[in-house]
Amino acid sequence: MPLGQIMRQRREHLHLTLDQVAAKCSCSKPYLSTIETGKVKNPPSDELLTRLERALEFKPGELLYVAHMQKVPSDVRNRYERTEAENQRWRHILRNVIEKAASGADIRDALAQTDLDPSPDAPPLAAGRLVPVINKVAAGYPTDFDDLEYPVGVADDYVRAPDIHDPNTFAVRVVGDSMEPRFCEGDIIIFSPAAEVRSGDDCFVRFADPHETTFKRVFFEADNRLRLQPLNDRYAPTLIDGRRITGLYRAVAKYQSL
Repeated sequence: MPLGQIMRQRREHLHLTLDQVAAKCSCSKPYLSTIETGKVKNPPSDELLTRLERALEFKPGELLYVAHMQKVPSDVRNRYERTEAENQRWRHILRNVIEKAASGADIRDALAQTDLDPSPDAPPLAAGRLVPVINKVAAGYPTDFDDLEYPVGVADDYVRAPDIHDPNTFAVRVVGDSMEPRFCEGDIIIFSPAAEVRSGDDCFVRFADPHETTFKRVFFEADNRLRLQPLNDRYAPTLIDGRRITGLYRAVAKYQSL
């Protein structure tokens, strides 16, 4: 996400006007407006960015990081962020392996003192996390589907997802029309295993036997049953025994072709 958009969203969240922020940072309102709209010709100095961090209640260094990353050539930044995404994945894999193999607290204590254990705090703001596109999901009847056992898995393609910090986030391409008009064939949907699933959410659903997946709006019914509701009126809902479900991940973002 661009620096200016990040700043504007935080300012509006804090219910501050441009005049108020400009006064706090000792800069002009017109210049601050050009930063927010992305029309600034002269990037803000590190000193001004530091003042903006204080005025907009960012953690120290957050805006500096975003601004510095935007100055890096796109090919270099993409390579760096792709490497970071892979590093996050391997840290998560290694952490899980160690936790499963550990029989005593001493190993877990040692793990906590290394950088292999991802911090519970959100990482610094960035132009967007690279999310792996793992395959396709049927917006129709459940279908046999190789989702690479996500989370965690590998991918040959990635999309950028601003403000998503779950290291297990994954994306799929929609096939079929049962979720139209909101989701169309070819759309890329991003799912976060860390996001709480509530009745009425649009979810990636994984079944145990047979190994199938689908993309539906999910409603929790009585007797441990789930109603999988298509958004397209031409398709009927399906009631599923909750014991058949091995994965339920909420959609958090969408990419679509225009």
